[in-house]
Amino acid sequence: MNEKRYGMILIVSGPSGSGKSTLCNAMFKEFTGLEFSVSCTTRAPRGGERDGVEYHFLSREQFEKHIRQDDFLEYANVHGNFYGTLKSEVYDRTERGTDVLLDIDVQGALSIRKRFAADPVFGPRLESVFIAPPSYTELERRLRGRGTDAEESILKRLANSKHEMTFWREYQYVIVNGELTEAQQAFSHLIHSLRTKSARYKEAPFHEA
Repeated sequence: MNEKRYGMILIVSGPSGSGKSTLCNAMFKEFTGLEFSVSCTTRAPRGGERDGVEYHFLSREQFEKHIRQDDFLEYANVHGNFYGTLKSEVYDRTERGTDVLLDIDVQGALSIRKRFAADPVFGPRLESVFIAPPSYTELERRLRGRGTDAEESILKRLANSKHEMTFWREYQYVIVNGELTEAQQAFSHLIHSLRTKSARYKEAPFHEA
């Protein structure tokens, strides 16, 4: 945490099989002052999930109240359940200089960019990176290699992934995860670089006297 600067809101997206979660987890281990944004959902907790850790579990009434109060950076209805990112999840922490990572899908990422790119508070803090596989063929190999999904599920994931990959130019940065170590290094270098942006500093990072 560096209270002389505003923390960034780092939006990370990537199709299933891109290795996005592995890369994000590696960054959490490497960087202090980088935290995960806990999303809200109206779905019921699954085995072992804890309120406030994996998700903020809300009733539909609570979620809809947040919508009316314009409390969300983004939200969506997915298969009958609402998911959303509270502004408070990122605002307070970025005010203190903590960087907040949002692992969200393309729909949510584009929604945030559209609504807040020109916002005087959130706009300067937004950064976005797309995690891509080296090829669609490799993506299919990875998904099939898991050996845990039925064919119907695999085909659905592949179709969704192919669609998501068409949006890579909507992101400021792209990391191709072909070889994991190289992708981790690229992600690490990106975060180091983004932390040095002069526009994010509240005051000079050095002694002016």
